[in-house]
Amino acid sequence: MLDITRENIWNNGEYNYEAAYGFIPNLHFYLHEEDEGTDQEPKGRPFMLVVPGGGYCMVVPPEAEIVAKVFYEQGMNCAVLTYTTDITMSIPLKKQPLADISRAVRYIRKHAARLSSDPKRIAICGFSAGGHVCGSLAVHFDDEEIKDPDPSYEGISNRPDAVILGYPVITSGEFTHIYSMWALVGKDGPKEEYEYFSLEKHVTEKTPPTFLWQTATDDLVPIENSALFAQSCRAANVNFAYYVFPYGPHGLSVCNEDFRKGNFGEEYTMEQLRNAVEAVREGRGVGVSEDRQRELIAQFDMPPPTFPPAPEYKDVVLWPELVRTWLSRIW
Repeated sequence: MLDITRENIWNNGEYNYEAAYGFIPNLHFYLHEEDEGTDQEPKGRPFMLVVPGGGYCMVVPPEAEIVAKVFYEQGMNCAVLTYTTDITMSIPLKKQPLADISRAVRYIRKHAARLSSDPKRIAICGFSAGGHVCGSLAVHFDDEEIKDPDPSYEGISNRPDAVILGYPVITSGEFTHIYSMWALVGKDGPKEEYEYFSLEKHVTEKTPPTFLWQTATDDLVPIENSALFAQSCRAANVNFAYYVFPYGPHGLSVCNEDFRKGNFGEEYTMEQLRNAVEAVREGRGVGVSEDRQRELIAQFDMPPPTFPPAPEYKDVVLWPELVRTWLSRIW
């Protein structure tokens, strides 16, 4: 495997999220060693963009590098997207995470030859709130408000060729994960913004083929989220697969041995969180109320939780292989 390389996805002056604290959304790559292609003859490996969750408050390591390595071992080139979040929940994110993944897909497609990848086989794989980021692009890729500001991306599509959603946040309705929605649009955000981010309402025949999976006993994001999106895909004649495993909590990621032992890989996805923590401690938090500042500092001062090894779920661990089979059918 090539060494991990990082690329910021926004150029100087393009990214201006107010509560970024010096962070710039970025990609970390996992690429096979082989000759680079050319613009005329790119190498043909499919590409998997991994988008971890974290309730739009952080981007969590257990759904980052460890996932990319699984798809890398399947023969794909991969990257992990660290997108915009806000642990302080003080500045609504609005469409910034959507703009981040939109640019990321365009970046991968534009540089497909350098990445030895097939620009017509780009999949995105998101978990929980990261699933909402991916689902947002799946249904809103043609939104004019996320049109790329860099003219060098003119004519380069941001539409993924396949979408994989693991225990995703989907709806802003009855079965929502309310904290994700508060981070996106605010507690008192406009109704039309809540509607925009209720993704099951925006599936069309243009939505890319979608693979969904979740556990029936998910204790954080109700199973109705993935069910609603699957129903919308069926109604719009979108190619989809939908798997519900009977047991398991939220956040099982790839559920392999490394995951069960807590070997998640590098923690580069925590950069914005660390920057925000430092800013709050120093009183530089943007729009952070005194109550929220005290609450966050109390959380930061708590010792990190310890967890026993996760139990083995012999069915859930199969989902990456199910994805491989599904992709072989649509590609």
